[in-house]
Amino acid sequence: MKYLVMVRGTQADYEAMAGKGSAASPEWNEEQVQEMFAFMGRLNDELAESGELVDAQGLTEPARARTVGKDENGELVVTDGPYGETKEVLAGYWVLDCASYERVTEIAARVLDCPQPEGAPNPPVHIRPIDSGPGDSAA
Repeated sequence: MKYLVMVRGTQADYEAMAGKGSAASPEWNEEQVQEMFAFMGRLNDELAESGELVDAQGLTEPARARTVGKDENGELVVTDGPYGETKEVLAGYWVLDCASYERVTEIAARVLDCPQPEGAPNPPVHIRPIDSGPGDSAA
């Protein structure tokens, strides 16, 4: 069964990792950023070796996002940049092919052990089964 494992973040978190801390997210130094990347790299390597890794990506900061929609008249509306109403956004994800919900939950729990500065937010990791279509037993 394939699962989407998601981590969340805020614009303040991305700014903190770039050395601009705030009350919402303390400043990261370069060593802490490198420790985080090394941890994620080791986790990805282990998942690739076990055959469970399908894809994994970190996403850019919300300030570089774009939303495409339509207004009440059906006209195209394109909005760039951070959104005041959005508190948290998808910061990164893994697509994993795991034998069970228990196994993917073990992996998600490991993500929570990623090194970070004291006081940094550590939001929960979300797991969603990927729907493979009609007859999917996870639906």
